[in-house]
Amino acid sequence: MDKKQPLIAVVGPTASGKTAVGAALAKEYNGEVVSADSMQIYKGMNIATAKPTDEEMLGIPHHLISLLEMDASFSVADYVRIAKEKISEIALRGKLPVLVGGTGLYVSSLIDNISFDNALTDGSVRKQLAEECARFGNEAMLDKLREIDPETAAVLPVGNITRIIRAIEVYEVTGIPFSKHKELSRLEESPYNVCMIGLNYADRNVLYDRINRRVDLMVEKGMVEECKAVFESEKLGTACQAIGYKEFIPYFKGEKNKEECIDKIKQDSRRYAKRQLTWFRRDERINWLELTDVIPFDKIIEECKKIVAKSNIL
Repeated sequence: MDKKQPLIAVVGPTASGKTAVGAALAKEYNGEVVSADSMQIYKGMNIATAKPTDEEMLGIPHHLISLLEMDASFSVADYVRIAKEKISEIALRGKLPVLVGGTGLYVSSLIDNISFDNALTDGSVRKQLAEECARFGNEAMLDKLREIDPETAAVLPVGNITRIIRAIEVYEVTGIPFSKHKELSRLEESPYNVCMIGLNYADRNVLYDRINRRVDLMVEKGMVEECKAVFESEKLGTACQAIGYKEFIPYFKGEKNKEECIDKIKQDSRRYAKRQLTWFRRDERINWLELTDVIPFDKIIEECKKIVAKSNIL
């Protein structure tokens, strides 16, 4: 008898429909949703991070959303620890955990049972790297990471300076690239019997159009006002690097008009979707659904149920 914890994971690029599918599958299988989104975990950031509304949650409990203050530091190691605890709690209630999100590093680190050694941390090295970043900029730090660990650099956006510095720190402390540490840390078997479902659109232009329309809808819902409140908050931290927030800073400073910033959000969101697909495409366990804009939602859920049935995790 397989004693591993059954787990459904719904992954894919931004605006691919993960939230709706995840909630529907949780409802179908008596489950609860665990978010794998690095920005939805922060409080006060709702519209631009596309947090699910009460209506979208379908009455299903959603976890690891609005958990932290915006200035709280939060690492992938923290996520894995908390997500593991939450999955265990859900299972003890006799429910099926459904992991939903597009932060590939969170998903793979959790599912692959990556261990994170505190010995890989050195505050003085991190401080020195932060000072170097202040002098030379994010792009220079990403270039530095490319030289020592091109695999990790390939999946980190230039705006994610916290993880760029972290990856360089690991190399400077140990002499071993962060990506290699991840490989070595996979020696302990995963506790999960996982069925991974990936959502994507066969026509990339359809996905990009969904992204553009979603940004417009976010603006209608008050994203500019929300971003201004975040910008004016004293609690500025990693959370403010989220797409949809940092792009408006030039507008709030009077350096660009609103339309230019909205266009930049759309562009950055499309680029992020491309990076997400690059990350997830490497995982051969993912069962991909190549969607179109005319497939009924009920049909998508039926295809997901077929994938789950074939996986034999339940």
